Amino acid sequence: MLTLQNYINGKWVDSKAGEYWDVVNPASQEVMAKVPGGAAADVDAAATAAAAGFKEWKRITPGKRIQYLFHLKRLLEENINELSKTITLESGKTFAEAKAEWIRAIENVENACGIPALMQGDFSEDIATGIDEYMIRQPLGVCACISPFNFPGMIPFWFLPYAIACGNTFIIKPSEKVPLTMTKVMELIDRLDLPAGVVNMVHGGKVVVDGLLEHPVIKAISFVGSSAIARYVYGKGAANGKRVQAQGGAKNPVIILPDADIDMTSQIVVDSVYGCAGQRCLAASTIITVGDHKDITESIVELSRKRTTGFGLDENVLMGPVITAASKTRINSLIDKGVAEGGKVLVDGRNAKIPGYEQGNFIQPTIIENVPLNGELAGTEIFGPVMSLAHINTIEDAIAYINGNKYGNMACIFTSSGLHARKFRNEADAGNIGINIGVAAPVAQFPFSGWKESFFGDLHGQGKHAIEFFTQTKVVIERWLKEWTRKF
Repeated sequence: MLTLQNYINGKWVDSKAGEYWDVVNPASQEVMAKVPGGAAADVDAAATAAAAGFKEWKRITPGKRIQYLFHLKRLLEENINELSKTITLESGKTFAEAKAEWIRAIENVENACGIPALMQGDFSEDIATGIDEYMIRQPLGVCACISPFNFPGMIPFWFLPYAIACGNTFIIKPSEKVPLTMTKVMELIDRLDLPAGVVNMVHGGKVVVDGLLEHPVIKAISFVGSSAIARYVYGKGAANGKRVQAQGGAKNPVIILPDADIDMTSQIVVDSVYGCAGQRCLAASTIITVGDHKDITESIVELSRKRTTGFGLDENVLMGPVITAASKTRINSLIDKGVAEGGKVLVDGRNAKIPGYEQGNFIQPTIIENVPLNGELAGTEIFGPVMSLAHINTIEDAIAYINGNKYGNMACIFTSSGLHARKFRNEADAGNIGINIGVAAPVAQFPFSGWKESFFGDLHGQGKHAIEFFTQTKVVIERWLKEWTRKF
């Protein structure tokens, strides 16, 4: 049985943890490894190493720092199939979904290679006679990331490449549910010959999270997870004087107008709801038709019933299991809640049995129609393959519903009307907007936005926000007098 180690100061080291947890394949329940529960001493060792490494790393020029990222990009590309298989085995998503995740991760590494230009400051000559003023960007120091289970490869790369390219050192805490992916990534990073302490990894649970949030040398925290934990991380991190960007949960609505293309819209919506078994912060959750809905409803139901569920490495499988047995129980109870609130189950994915994987955490695609939009289920992030289908009379009512939602991660509209699309883009209160797009996932050059209780902080991951988050500005005002220069 593989027992996972931490990666600290350029070396693999045993954890000081007093307990170890099973890493379980959610499709088969096979125990694949043991992951340490973590200890405060592990965090201190990583933070100390990162702080020491920062003294050297910050003096390396940006042009030299990105050479390590170019090398990392090549290693990730060369090992993408093995890395994708690891994600499938420990998270349950399909191989195609895992590979798509790595493509987005590599995209961020590539974007961070532009740091020599992205970090440039500003200069103003002669703000007064003989006086110049300019602003430069400098790294913060030690930064850390607390990563979720649902994208064990991609999400750390919203942060890691930008942090180290800007001259910071970094500590990653992967989810204890899916620690194998980042372990393999660290094996690749170990091949880069980075200076000791630049990138570190510490396994564990809450004790490690609190250690990162409290440690005095750590200057910035990046987090992705549920809104409740995001609020906790943001509050505790800020109370300890840290910069924090904390991405929370979502309840993403999709509006379908009567003039939308039925075939295209149905396929995109079904892919969005059931991709990664609905375990995405950008998964569509509440599908709202406006006006006549008979044809679009029938099309969505038919496609949902045809979606193949199973082990993610098997051929033709489009959806895998949810992450844990506890998640499966929770999702089934929420389906029951929707029925109790008056919803009608059009497609029932409960009690799914996959031949050869009877013990797996499988829930097949589910659709609940007419769940009350002011009810408990409509306001709860299910994080599973469950579609709530509702019908509203006007686009104004649909936008009003979106804007009354406590979450604000993503909202999408399907229409052939430019006027309605513009109205939606302008008025919908969400940080990521999709127009005839089912998953509004920004590319690396743009920030992964999020509003309301879907995000706590000021600067998001990716894009220019990442550069601003991982640097601090220094303004210099200088004057040189002729009398002084003559002395030399």
